[in-house]
Amino acid sequence: MIIECFDGGMVQLSEPLDFRNFKLVLHADAGSKAQGWQGITLLDNRDALVSIDLVPTLAGCPDGASWAQGYADMIAKAGEHGWIDPERNAIRAHIERAAETSGLS
Repeated sequence: MIIECFDGGMVQLSEPLDFRNFKLVLHADAGSKAQGWQGITLLDNRDALVSIDLVPTLAGCPDGASWAQGYADMIAKAGEHGWIDPERNAIRAHIERAAETSGLS
């Protein structure tokens, strides 16, 4: 599962059925500060916190009970590994930087 962040505050979900991976990708035009990406907090150049409630609202997120169950299971596993910040109700995500901006896919 990939949270893609673009310049101007645009955020979308890619690979929504990959519940084994979770990362945030900053595209080339996206600066180092969260530019109005509500629900996303950049901790440093390597890690971010993403609101658990944000992910199901993103463009690219499938509808349906099976996706919601898979996401809930992913959150539970992340909690077992200490990747959940309960105070912020957020999941830790590794940050990657995209080599080029290709726009929304």
